[in-house]
Amino acid sequence: MPIEQNMLLLFTMTTIIAMITPGPDMLFVLGCGMRGGPRAGLLATAGVATSEAVHVAVAAAGLAALFEMVPVAFTVVRIIGAGYLIYLGVQMIRHRKGVDHEMPVDGEGGMPGRRAFTSGLLTNLLNPKMVTFTIAFLPQFIKPQLGQVWLQFAILGAVLIVLEFVVDGTVGVLAGRIGGWLRRRRAARRRVDIATGGIFIGLGVRLAVER
Repeated sequence: MPIEQNMLLLFTMTTIIAMITPGPDMLFVLGCGMRGGPRAGLLATAGVATSEAVHVAVAAAGLAALFEMVPVAFTVVRIIGAGYLIYLGVQMIRHRKGVDHEMPVDGEGGMPGRRAFTSGLLTNLLNPKMVTFTIAFLPQFIKPQLGQVWLQFAILGAVLIVLEFVVDGTVGVLAGRIGGWLRRRRAARRRVDIATGGIFIGLGVRLAVER
């Protein structure tokens, strides 16, 4: 085992605590699940998890040093990510279903699975704070003297992705169940789109203004 068991346990516990605290990823998955159903919630989680795998690879390769060498790159990527989230939110509110039309359930016409996955992937990839967090967090549990640093990163990354599916995936499925129930109620279904769009716009604004 190229990583100490006590360090692995500490990493797992710390990651769980960080993940159960509501943050941008959880709110994003929650919004996708409410609007598109359990499948959309799970695929949004898969998109977020895929981007985290990329972040771990970036951390292992040390490519995030670009943000230190070229500070403006951080700002550019952050603004692009914020703009994408705000765009998603505005589109959801603009194209919300009217009360005279039936809103399909379980993602059919609400939020297609492919869009949920792509949105989760791009939203997290375009959040440089996630890259910096990965760069700052993972190395705390890496011991170069044990050798095979890349394998240590791979193990920690695998644990991170599994926990992402367990925590945010559960949130997405539960939100999908609740959202499905709401979408069957004519008076509530427009509010689902408006609330979800508001969540995305709020996340975009938060990403844009945070430093």
